[in-house]
Amino acid sequence: MSETIESLLGEGQSFPPPAHFKKTARVVDAEIYDEANADFEGFWARQAADLVDWVEEWHTVLEWDLPFAKWFVGGKLNASYNCLDRHVEAGHGDQVAYYWEGEPGDARAITYAQLLDDVSQLANALKALGVGKGDRVNIYLGMVPELPMALLACARIGAPHSVVFGGFSADSLRDRINDAEAKVLITGDGAWRRGTIVPLKDIADAAVAECPSIEKVLVLRRTEQDVAWSDGRDVWWHDLVPQQSTNCAPEPMDSEDLLYLLYTSGTTAKPKGIMHTTGGYLTQVCWTHKHVFDLQPDTDVYWCAADVGWVTGHSYIVYGALANRATCVIYEGTPDFPDKDRMWQIVEKYKVTILYTAPTAIRTFMKWGAEWPEKRDLTSLRLLGSVGEPINPEAWVWYWKTIGAERCPVVDTWWQTETGAMMISPLPGATTLKPGSATFPLPGIGADIVDDNGKSVAIPGGGYLVLTRPWPAMLRGIWGDPERYRATYWGRFEGKYFAGDGAKRDADGYFWLLGRVDDVMLISGHNISTAEVEHALVGHPAVAEAAVVGKTDATSGQAIAAFVILRNGFEASDALVEELREHVAETIGPIAKPKSILFTEELPKTRSGKIMRRLLKDVSEDHALGDTTTLADPSVVEGIKARYLAQAPDEA
Repeated sequence: MSETIESLLGEGQSFPPPAHFKKTARVVDAEIYDEANADFEGFWARQAADLVDWVEEWHTVLEWDLPFAKWFVGGKLNASYNCLDRHVEAGHGDQVAYYWEGEPGDARAITYAQLLDDVSQLANALKALGVGKGDRVNIYLGMVPELPMALLACARIGAPHSVVFGGFSADSLRDRINDAEAKVLITGDGAWRRGTIVPLKDIADAAVAECPSIEKVLVLRRTEQDVAWSDGRDVWWHDLVPQQSTNCAPEPMDSEDLLYLLYTSGTTAKPKGIMHTTGGYLTQVCWTHKHVFDLQPDTDVYWCAADVGWVTGHSYIVYGALANRATCVIYEGTPDFPDKDRMWQIVEKYKVTILYTAPTAIRTFMKWGAEWPEKRDLTSLRLLGSVGEPINPEAWVWYWKTIGAERCPVVDTWWQTETGAMMISPLPGATTLKPGSATFPLPGIGADIVDDNGKSVAIPGGGYLVLTRPWPAMLRGIWGDPERYRATYWGRFEGKYFAGDGAKRDADGYFWLLGRVDDVMLISGHNISTAEVEHALVGHPAVAEAAVVGKTDATSGQAIAAFVILRNGFEASDALVEELREHVAETIGPIAKPKSILFTEELPKTRSGKIMRRLLKDVSEDHALGDTTTLADPSVVEGIKARYLAQAPDEA
């Protein structure tokens, strides 16, 4: 990793926990780290006993046969019971579990007692459709309350679920159904997005036409347009579910029984079905949700603004949040509909106290300007969180200052679909924060940074992020392909899990995530991460957002191509191109100066908001564009390519 990032990171800027926050924080000192490091198995066993209700106790905390782990062996429990029944039994049935805000403006408040009844009815409906313990159920819905209900209903009867994000294509849905051999698909007629209907049923029909394992399709009515119907296969939710009993006993599950599959992309075209089991996963998502967000369940209103279709939603909208008896907000639509203050209007309406969102969203809000959040009362907020990718220091500070009014700690969290739960993050009452740093591994987590030979690098220093010991929420493998699991995650560094991310520790030992190692460019023999250059560009007052790729260059091996969105009030010009190139050179070093800079109105992003850098690389190399089906707006990249070629950027 490049050593020139020092000037970018702002290591001199730090934020100790505010005194007002520490007064009520769950963790206020470092003793918990020492306790966990002295006996990490004992630490996690105590959390499992304290946070989770078990039908039968386990007899062994951990069985570790590298790379395969079993946690809380012999224990039995049910995740749905832990999220619902125990809270109702304890007298909290009237507490709101979900405030749901529909994009058109409709809204619902669902209590824990109501949610338990709804989940039980849906679980009985799945049984009526022939679903039993061990059968896989595929779920393809928008962000409606029935989406978390579907996860919990599957968990209740021991049927592993496989959620596919409601923006994915028919081909993506088909491939995931077929790999899991799902028996039933739960979908809807449509979903709302920016005032238009996403035709979920039409997409599902195209997928299921090539899915021989699907026996029934359960269809939720949401957008109410006419849809095609397959008699004998398709079943309306409203015809089946409300007629079921609200009594459905939760199925006792072994701690290592499969809870869900969640598919993630890999280096091959075939998606990887990441396997998460029950006991260890529930333990770690409960502990991290409770302590990283400093949750006070009787007073907090918590909003994780992700989609349940991603692991963030599984862990911190459904399982971790509900197991901790959180009152949660769910929003169906986009943050700019009907206008750019929709997110802040929701914070104001529900008096949200904890907000967890992505750096991409934060940078978008920066681009739109502070006038939008300033229209709304955000004084209810007490904690902010970041997830999904490394957050640049400028976005961190904007988030802390503009949204949090300099009073809310910002917890920048690093974790993955594969890890299941947060791994590197501050504890807000105990950790001194540095803008852009995820700070330290959480108690009970072993993490290191190694060189090409797998040797730990000195502090300060950079290299590859690895995990050095098993953790409760870790993936248990890739569905149907244990050797791919071993080779992908454990094959590069002996005895260590390779996260695929580059990272750096500063002189104080703080971890700084630098993005995927395949986003590291080799410029004249020097490794420079795309994140470094992007951070530098966004640090210029004219730049709202930037994406960087390495393109083939006959002289330097690779050259840096930058794609930049300007803030309001700035105009594209040759002079600004040169100013930005010099700004990067001054921030990182001359070796990092972009060879080309293209100004654009938009960047190619997936429906979840992630920038598709491989498509920008296709543009910079003048290659045919790769698959664009996951883009929110495929026309964006075509427009960028046309302007890129017209501008002759190599002359910039």
